[in-house]
Amino acid sequence: MADRQGGALAGIRVLDLGRVLAAPWATQLLADMGAEVIKVERPGTGDLSRSYGTVAVTDAEGNRTRETSFWVCANRNKKSITVDLSKPEGQALIRDLAAECDVLMENFIAGTTRRMGIDYETLRKINPRLVYCSLTGYGQDGPYASRGGYDAVFQAQSGLMNITGIEDGKPGAGPMKTGPSLMDVMAGMNAAVGILGALSYRDRVSGEGQFVDVAMLDTAIACQSHAVAEYLMSGKVPMRRGNAGNGGGPAEVFACADRLIYISAGNDYNYVDLCKVLGVPDMGTDPKFLTLRDRWENRAELTERLAARIATWNGDDLLAALVEARVPASLVMDYDDVFSDPQVVHRGIRVEMEHPLAASGTVPGIAFPVRLSETPVEAYSHPPLLGEHSEYVLRDILGMNDASIEKLRANQVV
Repeated sequence: MADRQGGALAGIRVLDLGRVLAAPWATQLLADMGAEVIKVERPGTGDLSRSYGTVAVTDAEGNRTRETSFWVCANRNKKSITVDLSKPEGQALIRDLAAECDVLMENFIAGTTRRMGIDYETLRKINPRLVYCSLTGYGQDGPYASRGGYDAVFQAQSGLMNITGIEDGKPGAGPMKTGPSLMDVMAGMNAAVGILGALSYRDRVSGEGQFVDVAMLDTAIACQSHAVAEYLMSGKVPMRRGNAGNGGGPAEVFACADRLIYISAGNDYNYVDLCKVLGVPDMGTDPKFLTLRDRWENRAELTERLAARIATWNGDDLLAALVEARVPASLVMDYDDVFSDPQVVHRGIRVEMEHPLAASGTVPGIAFPVRLSETPVEAYSHPPLLGEHSEYVLRDILGMNDASIEKLRANQVV
């Protein structure tokens, strides 16, 4: 493992029973900041995310490993132990480990952990200081609590999918999900925030842990911010509007002569400067387009007239002119563009992690996206191999001897 001792969460130990993406994302954030995260996986197969996706680490012989991109993206800086949770001995191991941890994270359907004897009410009696986070689809109560689900299900159920996509009446109109699994990521972030709040309260006030209940449906609704606020305050369901912005104007994807560009004139000054760049300063003083409201109400004409001017420009040239005029804009970039962009390169958002199976010796990843001045995140260890740290966890954390460990292995508990 890379040295994590200097992180903001150094000294915090997390027992990670999470699977797939949302819960592992939360614990990876904690691991990046220095927490010791013990990832519990199913013997033999491991986390389901090890089988997701078409891209995986390739070894020196050219063989595909079980270290898929889906697994790699959410499990660095962790330690892996295999435990069969269907067996009483495995459940007992979890109880023993919980006694040694500050945080437990799980994302089983509500009621599952109670049947295994590893629920919060059971574990708090063993370790009153334990912060126990359950990240589920619908939370711990309500008529849907026993249901499961995945990211796009909650995008559909939260109304997010209905307001995302091309507006009705245009080619390709209809609801659309986001590209990546953003509800998983955002639920993971919410879980991490809840855990940090509970740890702070424990250490400053109560001396005891608490239960943190995070629901993906709640997250999917809450993250829609101003769109939901607009509905709640007006009673009107917001319409889909494709790539149009959320209040600024114009804010839209336009076609240059060679590629696409997104321009967001977020205020009246931006709009006037945009018109000057495009050589149509008279549009900046046209009464139909003077204010944000004017431009929104006349957006069809505005967009059509601007699009005709923008189509005559080369994308790079237009972007340079807009940047000089301080009009927010970007070319619509693919990942090749993104990771060669000088700002992205300068910020070091791509990192390399040494990996024992990779033919090249390393695997790439994305850096922790928050810079902490006193406790910077600088060390990244590879997402663990399946059961890579079982011996360490059993021997060093639980204090087991050789005979006890061998018995667990013989009974296929670990």
